Amino acid sequence: MDGLSNMDITLMVMIIFASNIELRKMMQGSINITFPDGRTKKFNEGSSGVDVVKTVRRSLAKKVLAIEVNGEVCDLARVLPSSAVIKLLTWEDAAGKAVFWHSTAHLLGEAVLALYPDAQLGIGPPIEQGFYYDVDFGDKRLEHGDLAKIEEKMYALLKEQSTFYRMEMSKKDALAFYAGKNKYKTALIEGLEDGTITFYRQGTFIDLCKGPHLPNTSFIKAFKILSIAGAYWRGDVKQQQLTRIYGISFPKLSLLKEYLDRQEEAKKRDHRNIGKQLGFFTFSPKVGLGLPLWLPKGAFVRERLMDFLRKKQEEDGYLPVVTPHIGHQSLYMTSGHYEKYKEGNFQPIHTEKPGETFLLKPMNCPHHCIIYQSSRRSYQELPLAFAEFGTVYRYEQHGELHGLTRVRGFTQDDAHIFCRPDQVKGQVVRVIDLVLGVFKAFLFTDYEVQVSLRKPDAPSKYIGDKALWDMAEEGIQEAVAHKGLKATIAFGEAAFYGPKIDFIVKDALGRRWQLGTVQIDYQLPIRFGLTYVGKDNQPHRPVMIHRAPFGSLERFIAILLEHTGGKLPIWLCPTQVRVLPVSNTYRGYADEVMQKLKKVGIRAEVDRRNEKVGRKIRDAETAKVPYMLLVGEKELAQQEVAVRRQAHGHQGTMSIPTFIEQFPEDM
Repeated sequence: MDGLSNMDITLMVMIIFASNIELRKMMQGSINITFPDGRTKKFNEGSSGVDVVKTVRRSLAKKVLAIEVNGEVCDLARVLPSSAVIKLLTWEDAAGKAVFWHSTAHLLGEAVLALYPDAQLGIGPPIEQGFYYDVDFGDKRLEHGDLAKIEEKMYALLKEQSTFYRMEMSKKDALAFYAGKNKYKTALIEGLEDGTITFYRQGTFIDLCKGPHLPNTSFIKAFKILSIAGAYWRGDVKQQQLTRIYGISFPKLSLLKEYLDRQEEAKKRDHRNIGKQLGFFTFSPKVGLGLPLWLPKGAFVRERLMDFLRKKQEEDGYLPVVTPHIGHQSLYMTSGHYEKYKEGNFQPIHTEKPGETFLLKPMNCPHHCIIYQSSRRSYQELPLAFAEFGTVYRYEQHGELHGLTRVRGFTQDDAHIFCRPDQVKGQVVRVIDLVLGVFKAFLFTDYEVQVSLRKPDAPSKYIGDKALWDMAEEGIQEAVAHKGLKATIAFGEAAFYGPKIDFIVKDALGRRWQLGTVQIDYQLPIRFGLTYVGKDNQPHRPVMIHRAPFGSLERFIAILLEHTGGKLPIWLCPTQVRVLPVSNTYRGYADEVMQKLKKVGIRAEVDRRNEKVGRKIRDAETAKVPYMLLVGEKELAQQEVAVRRQAHGHQGTMSIPTFIEQFPEDM
């Protein structure tokens, strides 16, 4: 291992422990610690999370991974301040999982350097499900056997049950530690301020890291290296491409087995495969990566979804608008999108006229501001809601594209409500009702609500006046409270122009997807100079509410396909009934049946292929057709059909009028 010697490491750790001991000796008195249930308990000054854990019941103590102190997640070994609100974090907490997976990433880094000493580590963070580590292996290309070796080495290192030690280091010493050994860590350190740089050590492995981490590696009982991918350093295509190693870990072997079983089920539900089976969409390199082509059946589903939402929007008084697919660059400079999302835009389109530059539309909201501005507005007109199924374009990196969930061209169910300040709460409440109505219609019964606010110490990320931000954040939280929704607060997740509510659904496999969103915006009306004439006959500034219940049609359809396994609600199915003649002799009768169904609005088709009826049934099952009607000699003679229901088998023989009468009303 390059870097500090074992003696250096031992000395450093001894100094840290000695300092802590002396610190505790000098400290006297007590500190007040408040638990999540409101209980307050006194501890000696110099106490750490470890001391708190000793006071709780043994069954809980064995599960504690880290501690949250005044909102900050810390190692259990960290000394507590004089007054603190704390929460003991276990595997059941999202923050606990993040600490667990971050620590396993360090175990992965340790195994990689043990096997490949010349490799250079990049970053190794936890992610929503598991962790990864970016590694520069030089000329070495990892193969499947290499992943197995790394995993085997990780399990060998686990036997050492290494403790995680936190070490502070000056910027000078940190740069010296990596000098000539790791250009990626050096680049990270160069961007840090002196006095804020920390390292973590387990065994002989030392890594630049902010932490926090588990007390030791014995908490990690099971893990799996999942896959590898290419990843540019810091996401910049001009930088070195590294090897990203993905993994997952758990405190129990049984949890790993459950996860792997879910992954197998997820493969079966992969919307890319289901979409191909159902004939919904395709991609072509001739058209371009990340640009889906919708086939007739997929286009039908899109249209039904839009009709569904249009009806609800009409009931709520939304007005339809249509905007172009491009806009002048100055439009997005005014809105702030060009500045904040410049890297995510396609290259500008320059015309032969000097200074005339266009962009593929990255957002619909600037266009809607111009539509609002096209007429003189009165307070009596507000709220004024413009709705559009507008296609927008973002330049996603090649490696980030994924089916319909990450594309370069997608259609948002976008709407913008312009209202008076006194109308904001009521309008947000109405949008929440719309979003929850959409979830109910598509059987998304398990969902979470997240209120995304500013990150207090990063004002440069946002535009606009602080007082207006305070009003927006207060208003959005009042609306959530009015609906009685239990919401988590996420600081730093707000849009650059305002706070938002994100609705996160859980699908049939327990995976979390962000769908509907509502955002309060005081800033764009200012930037575009939008006004309305108030009761006092003076100009006033409207508030703008952004909302998208689906998010995007592409992403929503992908999630719906995976949630249902392709078994869409019958009213959404492009083909509701497939008529299967048992031989060519009965094609004529099959056509008669189809026409009778179509006359009453049932979407039916005939399988005219010269195939055995068993094959036709299997193919209809694969295509997720809700009903199959078999017709042969007996059915023709009695003017009946033999009914099969998808995944439920034979349902009996009946007349066509009886089948129509029993067909689900919600079709």
